[in-house]
Amino acid sequence: MELPPVAVAGRTRQNALMSKVKRISHLLVGDFFRKHGTHLKLELISEDAGLNRKIFEPSVNRPGLALAGFYLYFAYKRIQVLGNSEFAYLGSLPEREQAKRFEEMCACDIPCVVVCRNRRMPESLLQLANASGVSVFRTTMDTMRFINACTLWMDWEFAPTTTEHGCMVDVKGIGVLIKGESGSGKSEAVLGLLERGAALVADDMVRLRAPEGRELEGTASELGRFHMEVRGIGVVNVPLLFGAASMRVRKRLDLVVNLKPLKEFPDVDRLGMVQQYYKVMDIEVPLIELPVGPGRDTARLVEVAALEQKLRSFGHHSAVEFNKTLLRTMEGQRIS
Repeated sequence: MELPPVAVAGRTRQNALMSKVKRISHLLVGDFFRKHGTHLKLELISEDAGLNRKIFEPSVNRPGLALAGFYLYFAYKRIQVLGNSEFAYLGSLPEREQAKRFEEMCACDIPCVVVCRNRRMPESLLQLANASGVSVFRTTMDTMRFINACTLWMDWEFAPTTTEHGCMVDVKGIGVLIKGESGSGKSEAVLGLLERGAALVADDMVRLRAPEGRELEGTASELGRFHMEVRGIGVVNVPLLFGAASMRVRKRLDLVVNLKPLKEFPDVDRLGMVQQYYKVMDIEVPLIELPVGPGRDTARLVEVAALEQKLRSFGHHSAVEFNKTLLRTMEGQRIS
């Protein structure tokens, strides 16, 4: 008996994102303090003359060798962190030598200095920092914890970004970017998902960022955050309508759903064997092109697509598993 043709998983189709990728060359010390001062527990203990200095590298540096007079590989473009080791070394020097070493470091055009463990900065050194126009901050965090946390936030700030048209929602832990032409039903789908417990990340314009180039994170602009536009109603405040749990400030992007009219699908993939991808900044994100039309519950379909993607992340591919079962059944029938 000849076996009928059976669909197999294989080819993928990629869609290229044409939006411009942006990278920042520097971050002002004042912006760093304004954005991250609270969660890094920073307190400005010097004058504010150095807030306009620029941070050029997304990392931090412990300037022990510089304080010892070795500047050959001094990472002066980074935030300089003083912990117990640096203070112990400075404390071993005569007061005049302390001032000389610290003044030399400040003369290297460093962005700023952060004192960890809530250490008291000697007044003489603080005056030298003020004279050099270098801002000094103090944090209650221990040195390694501050370095780890600060590095993560700096990676976030310096990560490449792009902007994509669409709505992004968190559906049961899966970050979904809903795309489609104007009038395709994106807002209606999002409203239906919010009623089912989803959370809005961004409406209309989604800012995508790729920290370390491994995965994408989406967020909204500060001005439009917590709001969405509903055609015929206007701009609505999502947390006030659906509760505080209906908003996420940022979320990893796991799935792209593109809404297209049913008439544009001459041959609909009935099994879902072929996985398509949407490429954003050289990162491939699973893509589903969803037919929409009168009478179809788009929100429910997007929710099912998100749940299926969640299963696939755990190693379960429903279509592939069904296909394997079908092949085994047909092989048994042929042998018998």
